[in-house]
Amino acid sequence: MTYYNSKTIKAEAIDEVRKLVEAALKDEGFGILTEIDIQATMKKKLDKEYPPYLILGACNPVFADKVLQEEPHIGVLLPCNVIIREIGQKKYEVSAMDPAAAMSAVKNKNIEPLASEVGEMLTRMLSKL
Repeated sequence: MTYYNSKTIKAEAIDEVRKLVEAALKDEGFGILTEIDIQATMKKKLDKEYPPYLILGACNPVFADKVLQEEPHIGVLLPCNVIIREIGQKKYEVSAMDPAAAMSAVKNKNIEPLASEVGEMLTRMLSKL
């Protein structure tokens, strides 16, 4: 079992890809709660050059509520991370975590179908790009 799914797309800039990702996530009921700009962070903290790389913390509040009701500590595994990273000139990889893989460590059978459903939603998001 892999822990993520990916799609490679061509675009002029990472901001263009981000807009596409946000729209596709919105279509699936997700919003962005957090953002980490790896390129800026590594430059600031380590003075190290990185290509453009964003980590977006995506959340579908309906499903977040359901899993939190089943397992209050599940918050350590939330939100669902989606990354956008430059892998070549005008070429970007968008990757989304596989919630079923992430949640497999939580031995709660009630969460499995929810994680699978969220995984299907993230896969559909990738297919829309």
